[in-house]
Amino acid sequence: MKTFACRHVVYRCQSITLAVGIVLLSVPPNVRAAVDPDIPRLQAEAERGSIQREVELGSAYFSGHGVAQDEKRAAYWFEKAANAGDPWAQMEIGYFYQAGTGVARDPAKAAKWFQRAAAGGLVTAKVNLGVAYFVGSGVRKDAALAENLFRQAFAQGDGVAAFYLGVMYSQGTGVQRDEAAGERWFEAGAKLHDPRSELRLGTLIWRRQNDPNDARKAIKLLRESAAAGLVNAKHQLGITLVKNPQLASSPDEASTLLKEAAEAGEWRSSVALGLLSRDGIAGMPVDPRAAYYHYRVAVLQGGEEARRIVSNDLEGLSSRIGSQQAAAMDADASAWFANHHVALTFIAKDGMKWKDFPAYAVATPEEGTYAGRLFPIDPAQQQMTDPGHRAGASMR
Repeated sequence: MKTFACRHVVYRCQSITLAVGIVLLSVPPNVRAAVDPDIPRLQAEAERGSIQREVELGSAYFSGHGVAQDEKRAAYWFEKAANAGDPWAQMEIGYFYQAGTGVARDPAKAAKWFQRAAAGGLVTAKVNLGVAYFVGSGVRKDAALAENLFRQAFAQGDGVAAFYLGVMYSQGTGVQRDEAAGERWFEAGAKLHDPRSELRLGTLIWRRQNDPNDARKAIKLLRESAAAGLVNAKHQLGITLVKNPQLASSPDEASTLLKEAAEAGEWRSSVALGLLSRDGIAGMPVDPRAAYYHYRVAVLQGGEEARRIVSNDLEGLSSRIGSQQAAAMDADASAWFANHHVALTFIAKDGMKWKDFPAYAVATPEEGTYAGRLFPIDPAQQQMTDPGHRAGASMR
């Protein structure tokens, strides 16, 4: 029984961060993970050459389901199954090489495995391979080939491929710039429920608002993107609703979204929460202690850029609440950050279903890398374990 984590890769192009969800089907059709995997049996059958058991064992090691989490062992068994010809395992180990999960990061090997998985019929492998050619990761940069792969994948129903085509045309990357064509591609991706397409299309509609219904149409798209787990959509929708409370579904919708985004490491949301607490906005009471706390969290998350924005507020609030209270809030913020120091790009909306879906969230990659780290569900607690305590959990 194969279980696969969701793969979300972040790419940078023309100074714009593209949070691109290259979503592998997390579970192949008609397959579900065992509630309590029999690891000795899986091990024995995998060692006898069962490809299915090799994949199951790789998934168990990745998610820590029934065995101690071990990314290196997960990579070993996925690669073994990949070498035996399993397209799903080829996609999995390709991502492992792209992200440096359990193996040394090697974009060339990643592209090789994506190529083999695509040849084996996986549509999402075509998108991953297209992205590799789009940015020149492990292969020569070839926008024409990337576009062709994206078009093939879209024709087979992949919404992420439509998003990439939208990016190419709206920015004029490798094609003649055509913003109208780019928007049509984002619309096509949104119809296929791709959250990045929903975010981009919603943002475009919100900015122009040529029709009286445009505002609500944009908010609907942003809500769908946020509900799918895109952290930036949560932040953007929260800010939009703070400024336009008449569009909120409830008095606390905006603050709830901003809290979720801040929890995922979005420092701008922490700044916004500080402002809401300082002034009593969006259903939040005036609370200078809470405002100081949120600003301190923002500085820990965003570094010098955040500090420049909130330094005057921190100074004023510190005087207002007193040095003793400020010190207590400093300690609380530091304690929180110690367990939430990974900035996330995406949180799986079905992440609590660890039996079927071992990946919980995807970390924002460091500058110069193309793939964010995956964080699996802890099946015992059904929550993300502190990445610093995970085997092999280097940041990216």
